[in-house]
Amino acid sequence: MQTNRNESMASRLNMIWNFIGHYKYLIVIVVGVALVGVLDENSFVKRVQYELQISDLKTEIQKYDERNMEDSRRLKELSRNHKAVERIAREQYFMKTDDEDIFVLSEDLPEVPKTEENETTE
Repeated sequence: MQTNRNESMASRLNMIWNFIGHYKYLIVIVVGVALVGVLDENSFVKRVQYELQISDLKTEIQKYDERNMEDSRRLKELSRNHKAVERIAREQYFMKTDDEDIFVLSEDLPEVPKTEENETTE
């Protein structure tokens, strides 16, 4: 019985070896493409992730460039026009001259009353 198992095992190994020998180039190509395409540091999956990240960063750079241009324009306006400095001081920092009064209006949301929970009630 032991010899039948050994012969069976040997025939299976022989079949596997013949299969590998017959399709060795195909197996090497498939394994190589799998390694390069999925598992490698420079794989196709990583490349797509990097392209998406680059796209997001370019969008962010564009947003910061626009903000920089707007801030540069405002800075030039402030350096040329002293009235603009007064206007920004009044609007953003609520500053006033000696003969002015400032009223700040805000829309406060009504507070939601808290319900008290009694531990003894069921």
